[in-house]
Amino acid sequence: MHRIAVAAFATLALGFTAQAGDVFVTKDAQGNPIYTDRPESLPAQKIDMATSQTGTVDVKPPSAPTAATYAADEKARAEAAKQAAEARQAAALTATDKAKRCQDARAQYQNVMNARRLYEDDEKGGRRYLDSAEIDAARADAKKLMDEFCSGT
Repeated sequence: MHRIAVAAFATLALGFTAQAGDVFVTKDAQGNPIYTDRPESLPAQKIDMATSQTGTVDVKPPSAPTAATYAADEKARAEAAKQAAEARQAAALTATDKAKRCQDARAQYQNVMNARRLYEDDEKGGRRYLDSAEIDAARADAKKLMDEFCSGT
């Protein structure tokens, strides 16, 4: 039943469509005639119009400024897309770099907190061991770095 209704509607719709070359006349609100090949409202009166020859019109190529404007707009759009892609890539690298720095800072903090003795390398290739105050300062610095690099993660 549904198929029959769809087929009937399609037949009616095809019956009301304009054929190529058909001209219709309708009237606007002021009563002026409007000639068209696609009437906006029904009823529209179909006019039989026969022409013997169509007029020729010289087609002008797009003006140079217009073509240049289109080219400039396209170039600007391409540049904007390129900059947006670079910004997304930089943000991804920044996020990756920040995660790496955070991981390194956490590892350094764990090493400083778990070590019994801390040392610095001197100019001669030897070691100078830190006293208690220097160890506390090194631990505070490691905590500060970890907090700085790991904030927000």
